[in-house]
Amino acid sequence: MKKSGWLRRLCAGLLCASMAACCSSCADDDRGGTGNGSAPTSGTLTVWAWDDNFNVRAARAAADAYQRANPDATVQVVSMAQDDIVAKLNTAFSAGNYKGLPDIVLIEDYRIQSYLQSYPGELADLSDVTDPQAFMDYKLKVMTDTDGRICGVPFDSGVCALFYRTDYIEQAGYTREDMNDLTWEKYIEIGRAVREKTGHAMLTLDPNDLSQIRMMMQSAGAWYVGDDGQTVTIRDNTALREAILLYKQMIDAGIATQVSGWDPFVKAFQDGAVATVPTGCWIAPSISQAADQSGKWAVAPLPRMGNVADATHYTNLGGCAWYVVAHSPNAALAKDFLSKTFASDGALLNQLAADIGLVSTLKSVSTMSNYSAGVEFYGGQAIFQDFARWTEQIPPVNYGQFTYDIEEVMTGTVQSVVNGADLDAALDSAQTQAEAIIVG
Repeated sequence: MKKSGWLRRLCAGLLCASMAACCSSCADDDRGGTGNGSAPTSGTLTVWAWDDNFNVRAARAAADAYQRANPDATVQVVSMAQDDIVAKLNTAFSAGNYKGLPDIVLIEDYRIQSYLQSYPGELADLSDVTDPQAFMDYKLKVMTDTDGRICGVPFDSGVCALFYRTDYIEQAGYTREDMNDLTWEKYIEIGRAVREKTGHAMLTLDPNDLSQIRMMMQSAGAWYVGDDGQTVTIRDNTALREAILLYKQMIDAGIATQVSGWDPFVKAFQDGAVATVPTGCWIAPSISQAADQSGKWAVAPLPRMGNVADATHYTNLGGCAWYVVAHSPNAALAKDFLSKTFASDGALLNQLAADIGLVSTLKSVSTMSNYSAGVEFYGGQAIFQDFARWTEQIPPVNYGQFTYDIEEVMTGTVQSVVNGADLDAALDSAQTQAEAIIVG
């Protein structure tokens, strides 16, 4: 879930060159474990995850389901801040000391290539657990190593959408039909009308978080790096360039209100201060917590960049997957657990849609009952069905190892352009700085 995206990365740890020379990105595991009868179904597993209301709750629901079918197994889910998980994994993998590590750990999609490439062999090969035909392509790409092995079990979709207040939009003179197939240019035009007619901002922007830029880039199949995850593509990146220009236009048009951090972001829409929330689908439960706004919200596809030929309405923000620590003595049991829960249990994932608002990247869930049901808060719209359909169309990109490192550079770059700096010069400087980061 994206909440963690508001946190800055911790130090990524030291790279182990000797490991990189002799180990595969994710370790082959000869201890069994696809749930086909060869794996053990007894023992104790430890799972690390963050966010008690989403990831941790999902893991505990999976643990309950697995333990009912396998009463000799115990699954302990430990709630821990994401930055603490990152620090503990980095320390353990750097030192080769695995005492105290979990059997299963949740890792954010933006971070996983750093682990696969910086600490090769420390996470188990889960190619025999994760059926590539069963999950969304964009999700699989981020957890696949350079040898083509799938090293994780996909969890949540970060498919993006435009959540909007129907009453504010209508007061500004527009209809629900007007909100479909939007370009960002048209969105800004509507935002001006909303500001003029209602006094409300169209959206929030956080100058220290580039979520808006990331959404726009991936919608056109672009990232800060190329498909190899290593070649910096900032200087001549058409999608990035247009995203920055649109970001500046939103600010110059006066349609954005500035926030800093997660809580002010949530407060803005729960208090009715903004007309839209363009972000990941995981925000739906937070919006619906404002019970007095029930029936006043709807969901449309995210606007696309009108001046970018490859731009679509479909993109991703955030998301995580489950991984097995290769040196765990319970790796086979861990693989069996994941195989029978997040890798295949449609009933579990369907229930989690209702319980926590999970949008799974398992393709089969899109036909299940909770995905096709209308949601009263959103005017009866079957928002999960929409999310599932849009998830299938997200352009895959390689996030590489250095998303957060590069964004430390890009945050200053974007703000300099907003304040009047030359875009070409700013991108050229950012290219040079990002290349220095990757070279190390």
